[in-house]
Amino acid sequence: MPTWNSRGLRGSTLEEFINRTNEKYLDSGLALIQKVPTPITPIRIDKESRHITLAYFEQKSTVDYIGVVQGIPVCFDAKECHTDTFPLQNIHEHQFVFMENFEKQKGIAFLILFFTHRSEFYYLPHQRLTEFWNRAKEGGRKSFRYEELAPEFFLHPKGGVLVPYLEGMQRDLEGRP
Repeated sequence: MPTWNSRGLRGSTLEEFINRTNEKYLDSGLALIQKVPTPITPIRIDKESRHITLAYFEQKSTVDYIGVVQGIPVCFDAKECHTDTFPLQNIHEHQFVFMENFEKQKGIAFLILFFTHRSEFYYLPHQRLTEFWNRAKEGGRKSFRYEELAPEFFLHPKGGVLVPYLEGMQRDLEGRP
C-alpha cells in the first residue's frame, strides 16, 4: 500500500501549475474545475508541528480534477514524465475505467502530461489514450513515446495561463464526430 511520505508529493509542481490555471479560468468565467482530494488515514502525526508524517490512502482515487467548462462536464488526471517514454502503468485501471465511463455520460476526459525534462505540457485526449491502452492490452507496447503524440495538442503558456488545457479541449471537441 502506498504511503503518504513516499509518494504524496509526486507531481506537485504540475498540480500547482494546473491549480493556478484553474484560478485564472474561474476568474475569467471560463470554467469551474476543482482538485479532487485523496482521502487518507493518518498513521503518524508530529505532535509539535501537527503535520501528518505517515498516512495510507483510504481508497483508490479516480482522477485529479473534475468540474465543468461552459456546461460541459470535464475530468482529467495530471501526470509528470521525466523521459520521452510514458509508461501506461502510471495510469491505474480504475482511473482509465472512470474516464471511460465519464465519456459515456457525455463528459470530456483527458490527461495533462508534463514532460519535465522538456518543460512541455501536453493534452492527451481520452480517445488517444484508449488507443495506447488497447495496444498494450493486446500485447503491444506498454508505453507510448513522445514522437507518437500529435503536435497540435502541445500546450504553450500564454496570457498568464500556465497550462492552457481549454485550447486542447477545443481541439479535442473539434475532432470528435
